[in-house]
Amino acid sequence: MIPGESSSATADGPAVESVPDYMLAMERSAGYLDDAQRQQLRRAWAVGAVAHAGQVRKSGEPYITHPVAVAQVLAEQKVDAETLVAAILHDTLEDTGLTHQALAEQFGETVADLVDGVTKLDKLHFRDREQAAAESFRKMLLAMARDLRVILIKLADRLHNMRTLGSLQSDSRRRIAAETLEIYAPIAQRLGMNMVKAELQDLGFQALHPMRHRVLKQRIGSEPLVRRESLAKIEAQLAQRLTKEGLGYRLVSRVKSPWSIYNKMRSEGKTFDQVTDVFGFRIIVSSVPECYHALGVVHSVYKPLDGRFRDFIAIPKANGYQSLHTVLFGPYGSPIEVQIRTEEMDLIAERGIAAHWTYKHGSDAPNSAQVRAHSWIANLLESQRAAGSSLEFLENVKVDLFPDEVYLFTPKGEIMSLPRNATALDFAYAVHTDVGNHAVAARVDRQLVPLRTKLASGQKVEVITAKSSLPKPQWLEFVVTGKARTAIRHQLKHIEHEDAVQLGHRMLDRALEEQQSSLERLPTALLDTYLAEHRYPRLEALLADIALGNRMPAQVASVLLHHAPEAADGSRPVRPGENILITGNERGVITFAHCCLPIPGDEIMGYHTTGKGVVVHRVECANVAEYRKSPDRWVTIGWDRNVTGDYDVALRIEVENRPGVLAQVAAAIAQADSNIDGVEYLERDANVAAIRFSIEVGDLNHLEDVIRRTRRLAVVHGVQRI
Repeated sequence: MIPGESSSATADGPAVESVPDYMLAMERSAGYLDDAQRQQLRRAWAVGAVAHAGQVRKSGEPYITHPVAVAQVLAEQKVDAETLVAAILHDTLEDTGLTHQALAEQFGETVADLVDGVTKLDKLHFRDREQAAAESFRKMLLAMARDLRVILIKLADRLHNMRTLGSLQSDSRRRIAAETLEIYAPIAQRLGMNMVKAELQDLGFQALHPMRHRVLKQRIGSEPLVRRESLAKIEAQLAQRLTKEGLGYRLVSRVKSPWSIYNKMRSEGKTFDQVTDVFGFRIIVSSVPECYHALGVVHSVYKPLDGRFRDFIAIPKANGYQSLHTVLFGPYGSPIEVQIRTEEMDLIAERGIAAHWTYKHGSDAPNSAQVRAHSWIANLLESQRAAGSSLEFLENVKVDLFPDEVYLFTPKGEIMSLPRNATALDFAYAVHTDVGNHAVAARVDRQLVPLRTKLASGQKVEVITAKSSLPKPQWLEFVVTGKARTAIRHQLKHIEHEDAVQLGHRMLDRALEEQQSSLERLPTALLDTYLAEHRYPRLEALLADIALGNRMPAQVASVLLHHAPEAADGSRPVRPGENILITGNERGVITFAHCCLPIPGDEIMGYHTTGKGVVVHRVECANVAEYRKSPDRWVTIGWDRNVTGDYDVALRIEVENRPGVLAQVAAAIAQADSNIDGVEYLERDANVAAIRFSIEVGDLNHLEDVIRRTRRLAVVHGVQRI
């Protein structure tokens, strides 16, 4: 109950006798609802006021003023009654004694679910504030998947908190403002809610950089008289020509916000005076054909700037935004930005998913913004299932909220949007996780390109797959989408675990064979006792630990055999076991030392390293002498007869120092079917250059072929393996 106000309970629940001004203001904004629905809002306020009785905000106002203000923000967007009721009650589950069941009984299951979706998780369950926020965000997205109205309430809640940020301490203000600019404003943009996005950005900028915000706002307000006069002239000329063409239109002049100007100045390294397109115009017409008609009229009044036209009607943005964008060369040499769209496009551009409840075509079918929002959330949910933690998931979401996008075509002509700098591999994962996992290359506009190739708008992309292909750790270095990154990490963990189990099995078996036993011959009860004593849920976990160097196979074998029945004569003869043979499929748990880069055909040894598994060195490697001091960590290892895969090796090639030589050497290496991973100049003078080539080969014979081909070149003075 609100302090100072009397209340009485009715059969329907608590009621408050006098209605304060803030509630009446919210009801006026919700004037589009019918009487029964407005009565429902009054009941929700009465229940909320009693539940929040005695609670106050940092500003000293009764707490109930906040959820009512959140509902007013939404009422101005003309959302439905259930969303407004949930907004008024959105903090009751977290901050009061009201339960989900009580809400459901009084206002229905839908309202109770919406309130639950917005409710934050208890911070006591987490290590720190950052993890609590990430887990809370994951929960909110799960609720969004069930009902998009959850995010409407959350954004309105954040908007009102930003409007009343002044009552908080400076460190809280900065933290909340940074979170708003990093996550909530981009979410509003992703959902097409430009009005909410613009205010969140402006308030966030003001809280983070108050001085910069004030200076920019003053500069925008005191634009030179000549600029204002030229804008009036442009507006008059555009209006005159549009009217002569018989177009019904609405012409709106607009001013860029301090945040967008600040971002442009910072990203392009410009001063305020150089950011000339501070002003622009929006032309709103009745239909799509009239948009293109109006575009022709505008271009006949002022010449368009080359390369600055964008057609978001034919190719909408990922959030459903549609409009024609053009930049005109206006009087006094200043560019004028013009947007042309229909009334429906304008509504969706301003309100995004919230426009669904305002603009209906005689049905409840979702609009394009809602369809795209659902698709985006479905992709996020797919990635969150594979993400290792809430923090990793939140980082992936931040990546996906990048505002700049490229628009690409599938082979069937469908349009896909990806973040700026997305690669062919990002495209493959956007098509389907399985396509990404088995991708080997791509065709971009019919040209064969590697997976790391960055894509540009308008390109047609086709992914080439192979069943034998699997994700590689290097892929994480060039993908930019959260979906791709999560899928690659998930698959690598899966591959590494399987590889580790197989290698661990071979290593333990070999250690047991040296003591004339094997895993198959060990009694099941004995193995189960060992696993239980060392807290392994199953044998696979022990084998993976052995492969990763966390347990030594010889020690495990000794402990197991210590309790095992002895041979008839009481002895356990020791005989040498076979080498562990590398097949090329153990990349997750066997690594090849960078100091000597072993390849199939080299004589090798293995060294068991905690956490890394077996590290393979060439026997002649300089570091091997040091490792011989720990014989218990040696692993007898060799190459399988049918070893497969590509292996890194480095060559030092001395060449004549003149133009074109590098290309000749690269061509010779390519003709030997070897890939070049890197090129680095080691030494260079006027006549000779020593270059390190990092290449991939299949085995020692393949390497010798590469060396032979390069030595034949007249410009090459010498080739040496590093």
